[in-house]
Amino acid sequence: MGETSGSAKTAETISTKLERIAKLARELKGAGLSTLAHNIDVDWLQEAYRRTRKDGARGVDGQSAKQYAERLRENLMSLCERAKSGTYRAPAVRRVHLPKGDGSQTRPIGIPTFEDKVLQRAVAMVLEAVYEQEFHDFSYGFRPRRSAHQACEAVWNTTMRLAGGWVLEVDIKKFFDTLDHEHLRQILSRRIRDGVILRLIGKWLNAGVIEGEELSHPEAGTPQGGVISPLLANIYLHEVLDEWFVREVQPRLRGPAVLVRYADDFVIVFAHKKDAEKVHEGLPKRFGKYGLTLHPDKTRLVAFHRPGRTDGGGGGPKTFDLLGFTHHWGLSRTGKWVVKKRTAKDRFSRTLRRISEWCRIHRHRDVEEQHRALARKLMGHYAYFGVTSNYKALTRLLHETMAIWRKWLSRRSQRGLLNWKAMNGLLERFRLPAPRIVHRYGT
Repeated sequence: MGETSGSAKTAETISTKLERIAKLARELKGAGLSTLAHNIDVDWLQEAYRRTRKDGARGVDGQSAKQYAERLRENLMSLCERAKSGTYRAPAVRRVHLPKGDGSQTRPIGIPTFEDKVLQRAVAMVLEAVYEQEFHDFSYGFRPRRSAHQACEAVWNTTMRLAGGWVLEVDIKKFFDTLDHEHLRQILSRRIRDGVILRLIGKWLNAGVIEGEELSHPEAGTPQGGVISPLLANIYLHEVLDEWFVREVQPRLRGPAVLVRYADDFVIVFAHKKDAEKVHEGLPKRFGKYGLTLHPDKTRLVAFHRPGRTDGGGGGPKTFDLLGFTHHWGLSRTGKWVVKKRTAKDRFSRTLRRISEWCRIHRHRDVEEQHRALARKLMGHYAYFGVTSNYKALTRLLHETMAIWRKWLSRRSQRGLLNWKAMNGLLERFRLPAPRIVHRYGT
């Protein structure tokens, strides 16, 4: 009871400190802040520890969260002293590769040590309090009380209000791998003048990457998988894209245009074709100035008009992808044209591949155990993709999952062939969860 009470009191104290930092950032908008690191004490690190996931993979030191917690106070006191004195050494990040898109490519993910995650969380808490006063409302990724579904809703509201228009769908080529360190330091130093904070960020940017048994030191990119990485990405794109769009682009346009960004994934919706073409032409130059490249095949201008409406041609309405959904026009139950969403093909295929691979590896486990795992996977999918206009794709996923499960159960032995009559009997006992709509917006 006493420990719980103490944790609550610590969280309350940290909350007060965060409000104080945010207030200072608002009052000194645009000015450099030089007194921030003094807020990071042992109690601050205790709160950072509380906010850090405890079930993640282990870093290069092999230490688990449980092991770190055995001498928690002592470890945090040591961490605080090393961070403040400059003797903290950012350990190398263990890199693994996860399948991306259609499975032909992979995405590198870094796994920091648990202690490094705690310190990154502590610094991220400071930076977040400052930059939340700077970020624009159209930025949704990795921010408090903001979600991918809010970004999709913003896109829906804009395209419905403009009856479609022209959508610039943008893909930044290997953004997290190519983010320029020197530009990032310059952007940070305009707002953050605290030497302790900047020194720690510099150490994370320069920390090595271990892949297999090979150690390398990339000259660009952020520590993917690290707690600090999404926030640094937001700070970078706030300057490269968001501020540029508000200060220089919007005042020069003929008509309305709305930017919706979720981390490095964004679209811009324009009312007029010439506005869209102008920005489409200028965007590569703007990003190139900061060391970033747009993917030539995945960056495109889409004529996304409501059926029956035209704006200088374009060959009728097309579709665009954002945040795992394909956005398209369709008729509502009342017969009106509305913007709908369905699971993007690559995301759907990736989900099926992962389910099939899981069933293959675990086909000899107890059927009840397999059922529980598959049910969790489906419910997790429904929790994100369960939007009103996507019921058909959810239903298809359920049926495909049943077929995949039957396939791998049939391969448990040479005599294990399971016909559909037997499979349906098994599904009566171990019923998989039916599709459910979780997010009711947009139609």
